[in-house]
Amino acid sequence: MKFRIGFGYDAHRLEAGRPLWLGGVRIDAEKGAIGHSDADVLIHAICDAILGAAGLEDIGHYFPDTDPQYKGIDSKKLLQQTMMLLKNENYMISNIDSTIILQKPKIATYTGEMKQILAPILGIDKKEIGIKATTTEKLGFTGHGEGISAYSVVLIHST
Repeated sequence: MKFRIGFGYDAHRLEAGRPLWLGGVRIDAEKGAIGHSDADVLIHAICDAILGAAGLEDIGHYFPDTDPQYKGIDSKKLLQQTMMLLKNENYMISNIDSTIILQKPKIATYTGEMKQILAPILGIDKKEIGIKATTTEKLGFTGHGEGISAYSVVLIHST
């Protein structure tokens, strides 16, 4: 069995009055992320980690922000398409670990629901998904409430 690891990162600007989507869950927040799609930084970081582990191009190659078909798209659909690309390479996911960087709101109460939504799409048990959040202690664009970012690491293995 062959194992590979991938790393993903995403960041989006925050703006008042916009919805905030993380891991396929709408988060109760004053500000939401701005992007061509629904701007779900967690799912975007996971997609990039999966694509990188499989030795494929990045998320922007497969889902460019210049393509109108992706305008406002639910990022869960991007993740489903990413999983098809992974399966075409004869790999499947072993586990994922992710960290969301956001000053507020606190998201610990949402992580269980995120795992419940992501697990069937990823084809793994929710116990194989790590989702954590941290602040930057009011430093940088995330600490000033100007943006949100996420990191993700994925381990894949051959089928």
